[in-house]
Amino acid sequence: MLIRTVPFDHPDALRLNDEVQLEYAERYGGEGDVTPLDPAMFAPPRGLYLIAYDEHGTPLATGGWRSQDLNDEGYADGDAELKRMYVVRPARGRGLARRVLAALEADARAAGRTRMVLETGDMQPEAIALYGSSGYLPCAKFGHYRTYDSSRCFAKPLLPSAAGLPDAPESLTRP
Repeated sequence: MLIRTVPFDHPDALRLNDEVQLEYAERYGGEGDVTPLDPAMFAPPRGLYLIAYDEHGTPLATGGWRSQDLNDEGYADGDAELKRMYVVRPARGRGLARRVLAALEADARAAGRTRMVLETGDMQPEAIALYGSSGYLPCAKFGHYRTYDSSRCFAKPLLPSAAGLPDAPESLTRP
């Protein structure tokens, strides 16, 4: 597997985003996630968007982070917000989400962010299990869905890596 940095509006990212939106609509009803997002939010160094590809160049998983700071939606200074984590159905159960998550955490840490935060929903037990097993703990609600009963928010401190060495996976490539 190769994890590549791509713009949030890259054609593969758009296609996988359409797929995750369909899954959100299937699980929650309605039109999917309507959180306002702009491709510029994921541009380094204030964010990053990744796609994991197989050896044939097929996109299998996505995820991104964007910088957040203290605001009226409940974010804190130094936050990196995880967005659009998704693995295509045939590729689930292979640890792809965990690898994308680790790469995003490493990049956000290297960018000086101090906490990774995320919002998911109660109809996504797989996501909740992944985040819990990756060191995320429930936190005060924040973001676009903070008033929804089904919203679940989690956070994890982004501690400096050992000896100040970069800890991004070797398979992460930038354009």
